[in-house]
Amino acid sequence: MDTSHNNRLGEELVTKGFLAPKKLAEALSEQARSGRKLGQILLDNNYVSEEQIARVLASQQNLPFIDLKHYQVNLDTVVRLDELQSRKYRAVVLEDRTATYLVGVSDPYNLSAQDALSAHLRRPIEIAVVANDQLNALIEQAYSKDEPLTAFARAVEFDVDSDSNIINLNQISATVDDAEAPVVKLLQTIFHDATQLRASDIHIEPQDKQLVVRYRIDGVLHTQVEADPKVAPPLVVKLKLMAGLDIAEKRLPQDGRISVRIDSKQLDIRMSTMPTQFGESVVLRILVQSQGMKDLKALGMPEALFDKFIQAIASPSGIVLATGPTGSGKTTTLYGALSRLNSTEVKILTCEDPVEYRISGINQVQVNEKIGLTFPRVLRSFLRQDPDILLVGEIRDNETAEIATRAAMTGHLVLSTLHTNDAVSTPSRLMDMGVPGFMIASTLRAVLSQRLLRLVCQACSQPHALSVAEQTWVTRYVDEVPSTATLKMGKGCVACNGSGYRGRVGIFELLEMTPELAVALHKEDPVAFEAVAHQQIGKDSIMHHGFALVFQGLTTVAEVTKNAPMSE
Repeated sequence: MDTSHNNRLGEELVTKGFLAPKKLAEALSEQARSGRKLGQILLDNNYVSEEQIARVLASQQNLPFIDLKHYQVNLDTVVRLDELQSRKYRAVVLEDRTATYLVGVSDPYNLSAQDALSAHLRRPIEIAVVANDQLNALIEQAYSKDEPLTAFARAVEFDVDSDSNIINLNQISATVDDAEAPVVKLLQTIFHDATQLRASDIHIEPQDKQLVVRYRIDGVLHTQVEADPKVAPPLVVKLKLMAGLDIAEKRLPQDGRISVRIDSKQLDIRMSTMPTQFGESVVLRILVQSQGMKDLKALGMPEALFDKFIQAIASPSGIVLATGPTGSGKTTTLYGALSRLNSTEVKILTCEDPVEYRISGINQVQVNEKIGLTFPRVLRSFLRQDPDILLVGEIRDNETAEIATRAAMTGHLVLSTLHTNDAVSTPSRLMDMGVPGFMIASTLRAVLSQRLLRLVCQACSQPHALSVAEQTWVTRYVDEVPSTATLKMGKGCVACNGSGYRGRVGIFELLEMTPELAVALHKEDPVAFEAVAHQQIGKDSIMHHGFALVFQGLTTVAEVTKNAPMSE
């Protein structure tokens, strides 16, 4: 785009009220220094959105603007262009109008691209303007899922002997770094799609008549491709080679780690294999190192609860526990706490299985059961390292619980996780592990219980009226729906892959140790303890926090009732 166009863009953004004149002046000054495009500068500084720029471009060219968030897209029509052309020309085919095609573009000034599109489609085209980020999302949805995966999976089939299903291990080993090998292309596509779709896990599951690849997105599994089961063995062998595992061992589970770079992102991948009836199942847990750790403030704790939690982790000694099922965000919370506590004045040691994020200035140890480097053994050694703060990845057994408790009694702050349904039942779980009640009473500072709920997709959210069943659930915990409540539901769009949800948020409850609770623990009376604890938490329970988010239009009743533990 030429300079005059850029200037008109900035002026019209101001005219339409999308951009403050002061911000435009700052962006123009930066453009003069750097030579970068004005639109990109405005976007990078969050002065305007992609949609606002697209609306102005459409207005300048007297073209319609199409909001893809609310547009019924036919993917069969979109793929009239192949992926390479769609990305090259920044365009998607939106409608087949018999005599013409309606094509959405992000840059209506690129006339040569329009000529090339018309020539390729062999038909005149009508142009509409779409937001660049929405265009990217539609391209990913249309091209970067089943079709490329399936195509590469089919190519891998030809690398396997169709009669004997024998894999040439030497050949596969020799092509580990061969980016042209079909199996490598398949893996590249799997990892690329996983990052684009914000997947936390990849599941590669051989079945009787097919290989299934599924991604876990916002806590829910989505099937991405189904291929011939003959694809599975070379794929698993390649992953094992990348993770340094034994490719000949198929009878026992194995664990490994892979680091890969996709585009500008570095992925740290935890790999787990499990022998099943039809071959080895593989789960790949994805950690995007460039995203780093979340600050505690960003986790979504209510203000009062946040202040109490900060006070608990600021204690010079004692135990602070994060509880909840697998995948509820406990580790993320504890990493956030460590990040806040980390300084040159304290020594922090962590014992984890595995180490998920590497933190500068903290001594992290990964448990290795094979060589006897267990949680208890590491913890006993930790106490001779003169630490101030200890993080124990998980309290799994009596020995770990006892050592952690004694460490807290001798002046250390211990952070750890425990699998319990809610905060109230946590001390009872510790007593079941054999920790005496008086030790729990004197060391336990606080228990944070949490869950993760999917957020309503902001791109396609719309007003929602509670059904009779939803109303029954709400009134069980809340007297009535507040008059200020904004109830919403996502109808499904390109941005959320049709699910109606995009992203997740935590819901929490916190149990602090009080004299009344300590007395019940000294008596080792779980019934009395839980009665007092429920009364103390009251309307600050995890379920109440969930419904508060429902009333803000951030999530749904179905998400709360599916994930939050029911309390009395």
